[in-house]
Amino acid sequence: METYLVLRFGNQVSRDNFSVLWKQENVFVKFDFKIRKLYFFFSHLSVEYQFEISFENIWKIELYCPRDQATKFLLIQLLRSPRIHAKAESSGHHYGWVREVDFTPFCCIGQSSALCLELPNMLRLPKFHLDFVYYKENEEQLELMEGSPFSCSSGLVPIVNPPIGFDLPYKILFKINSLIQHGCVPGPAIDDDFYRLVDPKSTKIEYIESALDKLFHLRDCCYEPVRLLKEQFKGYATSTLLPRAPAISLCDGLVYVHRVKITPSKVYFCGPEVNLSNRVLRNYPEDIDNFLHVSFVDEDLDKVRSIALSPRSSSANEHKRTRIYERIKSTLRNGIVIGDKKFEFLAFSSSQVRDNSVWMFASRTGLTAADIRQWMGNFRDIRNVAIYGARLGQSFGSSRETANVSIDEVEVIPDVEVKRGEATYCFSDGIGKISQELACKVATKLGCSSVPSAFQIQYGGYAGVVAVDPTSPVKLSLRKSMFKYKSLNTKLNVLAWSKFQPSFLNPQIIVLFSNLGVKDQVFQERQCETIDKLNAMLTDPLIAQEALEMMSSGEITRVLKEMLICDYKPDAEPFLSMMLQTFRASKLMDIRFGTRIFVPNGRVMIGCLDETRTLEYGQVFLQVSRFSRELCNQSSHMFSVSSSNPNNFIFEGEVIVARNPCLHPGDVRVLQAVNVPALHHIVDCVVFPQKGKRPHPNECSRSSLDGDKYFVCWDHDLIPPLRFQPTEYIAAPTMQLDRDVTIEEVEECFTNYIINGNLRIIQNAHIVFADREPRRAMSHKCLELAKLHSIAVDFPKTGVAAEIPPHLRVNEYPDFMEKPEKWTYRSTSILGKLFREAKYIALHTSPKESFTLEIAKQYYDRHGSRRL
Repeated sequence: METYLVLRFGNQVSRDNFSVLWKQENVFVKFDFKIRKLYFFFSHLSVEYQFEISFENIWKIELYCPRDQATKFLLIQLLRSPRIHAKAESSGHHYGWVREVDFTPFCCIGQSSALCLELPNMLRLPKFHLDFVYYKENEEQLELMEGSPFSCSSGLVPIVNPPIGFDLPYKILFKINSLIQHGCVPGPAIDDDFYRLVDPKSTKIEYIESALDKLFHLRDCCYEPVRLLKEQFKGYATSTLLPRAPAISLCDGLVYVHRVKITPSKVYFCGPEVNLSNRVLRNYPEDIDNFLHVSFVDEDLDKVRSIALSPRSSSANEHKRTRIYERIKSTLRNGIVIGDKKFEFLAFSSSQVRDNSVWMFASRTGLTAADIRQWMGNFRDIRNVAIYGARLGQSFGSSRETANVSIDEVEVIPDVEVKRGEATYCFSDGIGKISQELACKVATKLGCSSVPSAFQIQYGGYAGVVAVDPTSPVKLSLRKSMFKYKSLNTKLNVLAWSKFQPSFLNPQIIVLFSNLGVKDQVFQERQCETIDKLNAMLTDPLIAQEALEMMSSGEITRVLKEMLICDYKPDAEPFLSMMLQTFRASKLMDIRFGTRIFVPNGRVMIGCLDETRTLEYGQVFLQVSRFSRELCNQSSHMFSVSSSNPNNFIFEGEVIVARNPCLHPGDVRVLQAVNVPALHHIVDCVVFPQKGKRPHPNECSRSSLDGDKYFVCWDHDLIPPLRFQPTEYIAAPTMQLDRDVTIEEVEECFTNYIINGNLRIIQNAHIVFADREPRRAMSHKCLELAKLHSIAVDFPKTGVAAEIPPHLRVNEYPDFMEKPEKWTYRSTSILGKLFREAKYIALHTSPKESFTLEIAKQYYDRHGSRRL
């Protein structure tokens, strides 16, 4: 399309009517079918703009070609808003594209669910039907109407409120907004008649919620929601089968939470969604609707990149902030208003900050966000903003409440420390002990079939891991390294516990292992073995059972294993067959896009401390559960049966220990696993010594024992023949204030994290330089990136950013990283070889049909019995 066209944003309000909110003339349009993106270029108020829409964010395209008219209209229904770029000066007289927010009056782009291109009738168009399933043409006339903005908010759009005189419950209003934002109902169609119908004063709330849910799940946009609601309510009035709340209640530890996703130009209400509970939500169960999970995402709902907030095209722009940065910052500062609720910033957990998410709370009489923070603990002694924010977030970690432990049942025991020169190392960093009696009580509360050997916990202001000590008479033995802040809370909350967890190779580990001498053939064999097993599980019930047992865990996996044990055939029983196909497809996609290769001779384990002081430096203790008979036969000389449980096996021999993510060759430790009878009570944990010149966890990417998980592998072919000294990671100095930290500073720290959260950029750069540099991961650039990575990992707790210098930025990528918009080259490394082999397999893997209601009816009767 070389012609300049007219572009309109708005909403389709009927089959042949389009309500226009914003219009732009002289627009150049480009369909790039190679990278599957649509671009618009134009100038508005002397500023050049570029709109970018991914094909995946286009719902359907319809071409209106009325006869005997000079123009035709291409109507594109959008799932998401376009990415907006503005041309800005970067340095001197050079210009570059910088991300922007909605610049139109009343944020009309964010209030639009479609765009309409006015085209000359003789203009030739691409063959849309080849790329868009929902493309069609018709000869009808499309009427263009002048529309009006309908959002009650001028910044976060589209958000609607009922007119004066209507008092809708929060949950109903939330659903209405969600319908508009997701394109289920046009915003202009929500009028007074609609609000009257959804007013609980005139209609039962169960009817309203059911009808709104049906609107949300319609396959097409509903242009007449009032008519549909009337029909639904009429059906309810004459039917004996009335709508009711779902019969399935949530399991213990789960809650329904409303969520809001904020993009640079739009807002989406989601849920309520099922979330793991946390200490705060459990303490305020009656206020669950006053909590809001808010995520800041890009237009495609993926994680927003730092460059969207702070362009880095040159040093002149290094500290420049875009309006997207200001949008996030102002949302945190000003909150979100939904009906009569105003949600204010509360805090964020460690996992949330990595996902650019926060918790907000709508204050009510007697309870504010500040009150909740005060209940959580006393943080006044913390004078570093980042640490303050991290400590606030500890109460929001997903957890299960198990037992109440009074203060007199807790002891504080000393840490195990050693001083080497200027450095002081803590061997017991983040770990304590739990008595056998309390561990049994906690395991029962968690529903564990056996008592775990270690628990990751929160207790008052303490956080870390407690390992079972059968000799301890004290319920909890905590250490100073576990203390984070002052709190009087005596409830023991469990975040995780030791159990079987399969291990997988990933690109970082493969790069380091390869650099340390592991041959390419070994990785290729492991990938081939994994794929062969995934293929065989579709027909062989024994292989299927073992694959499920060793590669995965969870309720669905348990059900499938029970079906196989009961002699259901994987290639004959429809539900089992399709679920196994889905499992296989998921694992193949992990291999294809993440080089995630299953390692049978390995585990992922929580780290623990040898409290008996038996292990020497260079040794570990390793006892594993769920050990397959096949592996046991292959490695019988390295394993012995546990004295505490005949189903557990103790490994003796060389073992690899690393913690993901790992970038430095010295992060991979090869240690000697030994049999220590006094430690036979510890299962599915890697036990480290408290002796030596330096803690082994500290040698592994400067990790600790506060809940970090370790990749542990005893596959002889994967043990690297070369060794590399672990590096000394020097912690970056933190800035201390001479006053109390303010909540506004915590909000700003969160926004700065999005800019300075360079983990993914550093990891990607390391992969590239390890692929191209002659010394690979041992090159100066990779070692420099490993140091930066250590700083970046600690940024949420220190506030010290990892600044990436220009010479470590990447301009060309290997083919296995699949970046079609960048310069790429064919990689000859092991990652390139694995990628191309997996790509071939994935391309020749046909998609399987879904287990639908129609298929269920075909194979089963109404009681769930198989039809003969």
